[in-house]
Amino acid sequence: MTIETFGQLLDNIPDSQEYLTLNFAPTSAPQRQQRWHNNGLSADFLGDYFATFFPGGSVSESEVDLKGTVKATVSYIANELLENAFKYSDELVSLPITITLRLYDREILFQVTNYANQGTAQGYRAFVQKIETTDLEELYTQQLEQTALGEGGSCLGILTIIHDYAAKAGWKFESVLDYPSLLRVSVIVRLVV
Repeated sequence: MTIETFGQLLDNIPDSQEYLTLNFAPTSAPQRQQRWHNNGLSADFLGDYFATFFPGGSVSESEVDLKGTVKATVSYIANELLENAFKYSDELVSLPITITLRLYDREILFQVTNYANQGTAQGYRAFVQKIETTDLEELYTQQLEQTALGEGGSCLGILTIIHDYAAKAGWKFESVLDYPSLLRVSVIVRLVV
C-alpha cells in the first residue's frame, strides 16, 4: 500500500469524549451534485452542535462571544472540507464521504475522508504540495486575485482555513487495495479554540 502525507497529520488521533461523525452514502452523479449544494446544512448542524460546548450568549461589546465564534468557524471549515470532499470524490464507486469532528480541551479536530481517482487526486496533491513549498501569504493573495478575475478559486477555501483561522492541516493520500485506480484522501484540520 502506498501512502503519501503532507502537512501536520496525526498518525494516532487521540480519543475524545465528544465527537460526531457524519457519513454521506455514495450516490449517483445528479444526487451527489444535489448533496454537494446542501453541504451548508450539514456544516451548520456541526457548528450548532459544537458551539453548545462553549460559553456565549449575551456578552458586552468588549467580550468575545466564544459560542458564536465557534459556531461560525466550525460551520465554515466543515463546509469547505465537505465541498472539497464531494468535488474530488470519484462518482463511480460506492464508497462514502465521512466527516468526523472531535472536541478536546482547547482544540477541535476535523477529519474528512473521501475516495478520488488517481488523476483527480494528482491535481489536489499538487495543490497541497504548493501549500507546503510556497509562502502562504503569497499563495493566498494569488488565489484571491485569480478568483477576482474569474480565473481561479479552486482550493481557496483550504487556504482561507489555514490563513484566516490559523488552523493546522495535514493530508494523507493512500492507495486502496480493492480499487487500484483510487486513492483514499484524508484531510485533518486542527483548530485551536
